[in-house]
Amino acid sequence: MIERKIKLSDTEEVKDFVNAAGKCDFEIDVCYSRAVIDAKSLLGMLYLGVCKELTIKYGEKDARFEQVVGKYAIA
Repeated sequence: MIERKIKLSDTEEVKDFVNAAGKCDFEIDVCYSRAVIDAKSLLGMLYLGVCKELTIKYGEKDARFEQVVGKYAIA
C-alpha cells in the first residue's frame, strides 16, 4: 500500500485531484483524523475541507495520478 501526504489549497486543486483520481481503476482513500473518504468523491473531498494535511492511501501506481499527487505532496 502506498501512503502519501498532500495538502490542497483551494477548490480548484480539489477538483484537479478528484479528476485525476477518477481516472484510476483502483481504490484511493483519503484520511483525515478518523474520517476516510473515497478520493473520487468531489463532495467527500470538499467535506474534508482545504488547507489540511491529508493522507492518501492506494495500492497501485498510475503515472498521471502520481504526477498530480506530486504537485500537492508535502515533503
